[in-house]
Amino acid sequence: MTQASSVQATAVKAPNVHDAEPIPEAARQAIDDLMQSGDLFRYTAPENAPVALLEQEFAALLGSKYALAVSSCSAALFLSLKALDLPRDARVLIPGFTFAAVPSAVVHADCIPVLCEVGDNYRIDMADFEARLDDDIQAVIISHMRGHTSDMDAILALCDARNIPVIEDAAHSLGTTWHGRNIGTLGKIGCFSFQSYKMINAGEGGILITDDADLVARAVIMSGAYEHNWQKHKGPRGDNSADLAQAFAKWQNQLPLYNLRMSNLSAVVIRPQLPELARRVRDGLKNHDYVAGRLNQSPNFHVPAPLAPEQRAPDSIQFNLVDLTDAQITAFAEATAAAGVKVQIFGRSADNARAFWNWQFIKDLPELPQTRAMLMQACDVRLPVRLSQAELDIIADILLNAVNDAAARAAA
Repeated sequence: MTQASSVQATAVKAPNVHDAEPIPEAARQAIDDLMQSGDLFRYTAPENAPVALLEQEFAALLGSKYALAVSSCSAALFLSLKALDLPRDARVLIPGFTFAAVPSAVVHADCIPVLCEVGDNYRIDMADFEARLDDDIQAVIISHMRGHTSDMDAILALCDARNIPVIEDAAHSLGTTWHGRNIGTLGKIGCFSFQSYKMINAGEGGILITDDADLVARAVIMSGAYEHNWQKHKGPRGDNSADLAQAFAKWQNQLPLYNLRMSNLSAVVIRPQLPELARRVRDGLKNHDYVAGRLNQSPNFHVPAPLAPEQRAPDSIQFNLVDLTDAQITAFAEATAAAGVKVQIFGRSADNARAFWNWQFIKDLPELPQTRAMLMQACDVRLPVRLSQAELDIIADILLNAVNDAAARAAA
């Protein structure tokens, strides 16, 4: 695209990047049937309730034995920590770049968040991670933040050697693979989100997966499977395995209930979207790489490359601002906003829930200079998988024009 056409493109209305894809038509009849029955509670039906079917289908899709659908990914993370039966004040290592829900889940689970540095490629700094891992850490949560996978080979080797369980926060990574294996299946437990800005959209909702019958039994009971409702939770292929039955019997009446269940209404919205996942992943990666290629043509933008074993499933793009002053960054942000493209610069938007210094509910909140420096120039733009190449070009043109204008005005 020529500079002239690029300039002209900024006059075109920016595409709407906030709306998700329409819910598949297949959901309509299921929703109507559910509305007619009024049967929204997952445990009313004796078997094959929509939530139960979703759990079986999702586990099969990811290649996991067990799945538990809950009210949010935050709930899944909380239940994962509780299912591990950690002692009060257990120290849980998390990345310094994640959403505030992650340290919040640690605090709610009566544990202590310990933060480690993150590099300018949005992935865990492995030297800092290893150094902190020996500071009486009893569990690890790896946030694949915005779908960027840290070095899971190194992380799992370090944690396995110390017998430290790993929970994967895969809220942004449904469909991502590492050495061909689905993200979320690498650690002890994987947690996913169905919030509106994720690959599968139910407005709210989450799910956890694991191959450990004891862990899922604990999580199921604490999620709100009171009395004997846990009997409606199935193992692989929809059966009641002996391991699962024994685990449920062991924990019956032994655990507090938090009531974090998913409703059938959410499940009937989610289930028809599962067959769409592969296509959404393909389209999202194509869109991301197209825009990344255009942005990387500017000396003032850098889109970090994936690690070699990683096949990403993005529905947004992150890039770093390079060699710009604070005044130039401000001018860039103002210009993109005026042109209709919302650029979130993680460290520069007020009270951003992804900036660790705003997690003031953490006692003795540490300073992470490397992570802070990254957040002050790391940008985030949504790229819904439904966008056409023409719409992607409009977004790229606006970003490129804004950074060029900001640099030129400051220089002048």
